[in-house]
Amino acid sequence: MPSIVAAGAAETQDELDGLIVRVALADRRAFDRLYALTSGRLFAVALRMMKNRSEAEDVLQDAYVRIWQRASSFRPGEGRSMSWLITITRNLAIDRMRVRTAPVAPIEMAQDVPDDGPTPESALAQSESRAKIDACLEELEAQRAEAVRAAYIEGWSYQELADRFDTPLNTIRTWLRRSLMRLRTCLEQAPK
Repeated sequence: MPSIVAAGAAETQDELDGLIVRVALADRRAFDRLYALTSGRLFAVALRMMKNRSEAEDVLQDAYVRIWQRASSFRPGEGRSMSWLITITRNLAIDRMRVRTAPVAPIEMAQDVPDDGPTPESALAQSESRAKIDACLEELEAQRAEAVRAAYIEGWSYQELADRFDTPLNTIRTWLRRSLMRLRTCLEQAPK
């Protein structure tokens, strides 16, 4: 069974690589096919980041404009095509979030503006929590720690992880479940 999954992933990877190369040559049919294969996934990335359907649609549109313009910069074999597409989408979403500006109050009201940042105590607590999590992640086998980071920090799906590690989907689920249980145990035993 793993060879069938790996073969399917390789075919999809090869097809996406080929489509991006053809898009670089201004092939509209290839662009339409690339859109059909990837727009759902890229929209999900944009929606997860923007948390607003309209803005996510704008990000998606900008992403495909950017893909059309920069397809020639993609180098098949140097990276995964889907990762390249997601990176473009994610970067555009980040740029759009940076542009969002809060209403600006007159400078005279500056003394009345509350500081929404973390207090020094909460920043220290967050830093300590992060250090504990990092230490516990280091206790996991490297591949499993990488899978946990990819799934829970970077937002990779189980299927993407299965493709990335060339491992059956159920094995990935088992890795993540057991890794989370080990992390919980480690964090409970960590000094407070």
